[in-house]
Amino acid sequence: MAKLYFRYGAMGSSKSAQALITKFNYEEKDMQVWLMKPAVDTRDGEGVVKSRIGLEAPAYVVTADVDLFALFQKGEREKQFYDVIIADEAQFFQPEQIDQLRDIVDTYNVPVFCYGLRTDFRTKLFPGSARLLEIADSITELKTVCSCGSKAIVNARLDGEGHVITEGEQVMLGGNESYEPMCYKCWKKALEKEKEA
Repeated sequence: MAKLYFRYGAMGSSKSAQALITKFNYEEKDMQVWLMKPAVDTRDGEGVVKSRIGLEAPAYVVTADVDLFALFQKGEREKQFYDVIIADEAQFFQPEQIDQLRDIVDTYNVPVFCYGLRTDFRTKLFPGSARLLEIADSITELKTVCSCGSKAIVNARLDGEGHVITEGEQVMLGGNESYEPMCYKCWKKALEKEKEA
């Protein structure tokens, strides 16, 4: 039986690289892969999934109003069959889109791999991630490390001067210049330091 997988981790845990490696592994077995990403993720350009280590592949861009189940059904009617679905930056999908991916798994027996962040820079769940935690069959943490050597679980947001901040919109695209993976202890210390300053 196919499953809905959620593979999450802090920034820098090679989520996109793992998504692309999974894609390669299926394609190496002559299987059709539907690679997708949310439209809000324009950091590496529209229509491409790219990892920090240089792997990249074209991806279907999903806007917030797209019904993924209906789109999959349409593809089936038009003889466009997929053996697996891989979704990068899944935290940005709408909760109902996560339900639609779940429906594809259950109706068509097609595995769906979702890669993304669990929480934002304030340690609050993203709506898409919250829904995945509720209904995924398999949940796996992809690990990365804090500068102290402990496991990083916080996506600390940095301002232009490198200070840790907790104010702002939930979604702000950026890389190493805007975010740093931290353990919870170091993140709390950084916040206390900012308060004292």
